[in-house]
Amino acid sequence: MPRLSMEQLSVEWAALNQKFPAQVRQFVLEFCCEHSLDLAQHFYSEMLQDPAASLFLSHDQVHSRLQGSMQRWIAGLFAASDDEALQRLIAEQKKIGEVHARIDVPVHLVLRGARCLKDRFVELLDQAGTQAEGQRLAAARLLSDTIDLAMEIMSHAYSVSHDRNSRTEEAYRLFAMTQNIASEKERQRAALLDWENQLMFDQAVGLQAAQLPRIHASEFGLWFRHKGIHAFEGTAEATTIMEIMEQVDDTLLPLFDEQPEQKVQRLRELRDRVKVIRFSLDHLFEQNNALEAGRDVLTRLLNRKFLSVVLTKQVSYARDKGTPFAVLAVDIDHFKTINDSHGHEAGDRVLQQFATLLINSSRAGDYLFRLGGEEFLMLLVDTGADGARRAAEKLRQNVAREVFRLPQEQSLNVTVSIGVAGFDGHPDYQQLMRRADEALYQAKHSGRNRVVVAQ
Repeated sequence: MPRLSMEQLSVEWAALNQKFPAQVRQFVLEFCCEHSLDLAQHFYSEMLQDPAASLFLSHDQVHSRLQGSMQRWIAGLFAASDDEALQRLIAEQKKIGEVHARIDVPVHLVLRGARCLKDRFVELLDQAGTQAEGQRLAAARLLSDTIDLAMEIMSHAYSVSHDRNSRTEEAYRLFAMTQNIASEKERQRAALLDWENQLMFDQAVGLQAAQLPRIHASEFGLWFRHKGIHAFEGTAEATTIMEIMEQVDDTLLPLFDEQPEQKVQRLRELRDRVKVIRFSLDHLFEQNNALEAGRDVLTRLLNRKFLSVVLTKQVSYARDKGTPFAVLAVDIDHFKTINDSHGHEAGDRVLQQFATLLINSSRAGDYLFRLGGEEFLMLLVDTGADGARRAAEKLRQNVAREVFRLPQEQSLNVTVSIGVAGFDGHPDYQQLMRRADEALYQAKHSGRNRVVVAQ
């Protein structure tokens, strides 16, 4: 569907409602409220028969929470009475679509669920038999059209979010393979030079234009089209490189046959274009691009950019392999006081030394993030809640013993509060993050310098 604004979607939803008399809309609202439990139970009984759906719906918390949410959602589709309420309703559909994308629920399952709801609604209407046939038909059409519109909005939000997640995941895959940005830069410069040298050689030995190597098919071209373009998405340099690659393959190389007397001039043009590619590539690697943006500049830990990718992968792996993992939400106590009393340079020193301590407290497979300010997150792989609690307590003690060195030979001691949450099988990683954040909140508001494990 097109990228309609909230106002446009409100107009479309209002226009749909206006197609039906007020008494029909009121009847559908009351009927859905009356039978919301039946509809929700039917939805789950039908969906759980699908092996793919059971992966997402069999978890106890999902079942208990979403059954109530489904009841509210069904009735809520027909309860909006003004434009503001419609906008809230539309925002809810977008949020649902984004959640589906985050936990990777297949779209066909969502559409199947909608079909099951519509079928059950018609069955209940027929069983009730209190409405005339025309009224039952109008009620069925209103419900069907409304659910279809909700599905369109969800699907669009799903698509946008899924595409964004896919680009981030690809950038992370590239990032994970290229921890040394300088070496990746040199590797791609060398690949570009190899293509250029091969082209010059093939042209010198008299190959026809059609036989000359295309930059799109070169090692550099493959890397840039399938990885680099996503990592550097949105930059002017990336657009320039793609445009030049198209010009070289589609326009410049064919001219070597058509205008042989201008071969030297064509070679100069080719060399100039390659220089622009090389310059643009250098600039991409030097600026704060998508690769380097994966790390916090100050601490060199991962930042939020790849948090969703890492957690999504870990949830998928844990559910597939049956292995545990846990997250530690870590916050340096009274960090603002450090900045206020000793200055921001001292605060930066504390953050850097603390990051080093985190690295020394982690294993090779663990992940370390700086989420912003004095907030950090540790993801401990192959570790249950009890092991994570012990690791958190050891970290807390190590921090308390550490002497943090400040400028002008000053020093101080700091403490941390830690919230621990073990993965419990829920497919949405944000639920795990919320539990860790709530535990951290309890730790900070019950005296700080302590570890709290989420229940």
